Amino acid sequence: MASAEGGAYRRVDYEVMAGSGKLVQIEHALAAVGQGTTSLGIKATNGIVIATEKKAPSILIDDSMIEKVAVICPNIGMVYSGMGPDFRVLVAKARKSAQAYWKIYGEYPPTKVLTQELATTMQQATHSGYVLVPPMLGGHAGLMQPLLRSGVRPYGVSLLIAGWDITRGPTLYQVDPSGSYWAWKASAIGKNMVNAKTFLEKRYNDDISLEDAIHTALLTLKEGFEGHMTEKTIEIGVITVPTQADLEGGHVEGTGRIQPTFRKLTEEELRDYLAM
Repeated sequence: MASAEGGAYRRVDYEVMAGSGKLVQIEHALAAVGQGTTSLGIKATNGIVIATEKKAPSILIDDSMIEKVAVICPNIGMVYSGMGPDFRVLVAKARKSAQAYWKIYGEYPPTKVLTQELATTMQQATHSGYVLVPPMLGGHAGLMQPLLRSGVRPYGVSLLIAGWDITRGPTLYQVDPSGSYWAWKASAIGKNMVNAKTFLEKRYNDDISLEDAIHTALLTLKEGFEGHMTEKTIEIGVITVPTQADLEGGHVEGTGRIQPTFRKLTEEELRDYLAM
């Protein structure tokens, strides 16, 4: 319990737990993730691939407007499973944070730093709270009256964040609605998560190349894909580890920034991979 100046205003924040010790709202958020399309990430020796299904709920929707893999800054991208509107909010926050970091340090944030910021944002949304209103603002009989703070719920998404930085190299993180995050070699989220992870466990090895990782990602998506997979029904982003020459001479002229290491594959590239 914290007091504002003069002690006239007090507020209590707490997490509402069920008798089992679980946070009910987080369970609901995880259910939303579990109903979302499958997304996955694979870390390779020379990069990272993140991939997802991209299905429009109606044939009348312009699927070119659906974006599930987002570029945050030149060295970081992320994908989600769950609620699209929540993802858009987190993408906007991540991009704003990356730009703020650039203004201060002259470089984009390490992947772990950005992941921690997003995880903190998501964790803070797990709190429900009561505002205790002083008597002069509506409290009765001289007592502080509790009013439920509205508009707060956990984000209904899980994220896979892929990035490269000079300190840690290529890294892949998963962030869940609770704000928990882990670094992974390969992971999957969404509706077909269990089967996808089982498939990845059988296929993954520490020496996998980026090209092989892309093929493995496609095979993993196909395992649980409903209907015909085309370049319009999937989306893939890749992190490419820069060479020493890239680091020494690959800066964008006049900016001090290195060339982007994260990009989304074009429909032509996806078509070629699917044809292999």
